[in-house]
Amino acid sequence: MRIRSCNFLKSFRFAFRGIVFCINKERNMRIHTVIALYVFVFSSFFHLSFTGYAVLFLTFAAVLMGEMLNTAVEYLSNAVSPAYNSAVRTVKDIAAGAVLVGAFFAVCVAVCLFREPEGFVRIGDFFRVRPGMVVLLAAVTAASAIYIALGPPGIRDFVKRRLAGRKKHHE
Repeated sequence: MRIRSCNFLKSFRFAFRGIVFCINKERNMRIHTVIALYVFVFSSFFHLSFTGYAVLFLTFAAVLMGEMLNTAVEYLSNAVSPAYNSAVRTVKDIAAGAVLVGAFFAVCVAVCLFREPEGFVRIGDFFRVRPGMVVLLAAVTAASAIYIALGPPGIRDFVKRRLAGRKKHHE
């Protein structure tokens, strides 16, 4: 029994390692995660039912899973055939197309869930009466852009270089 639970916990570790790998290596995965976060935060201004939130979460899952499967197909294809291969290119194109289909229908879901103009008015009112929140939103948006562009390893390396430069400057 103990061996099974250990293997079960290892499977979670491996799965999280795969998620982290995708976020670290794939810019599109970071784009999808940022969009999902913004949509989730701003969804609170709309009167979504439990079913609406369920659809929203399933949509997030479909797009993120599609991106992760696309990444898996790309890495496996490159390992199997490092040289150009038209069949591999077709497989990779199909996987990328699957993500595009998921993203397109995610937009369709958003149009259905967020069709209520009053929700957008509530968003505007929220920021109008809380100007400090506009500054916070701008800061979060800037941080999101850096996260998307560099990814966690790029941000880490940038910070390390800056700290190393300061250390040399003080010596």
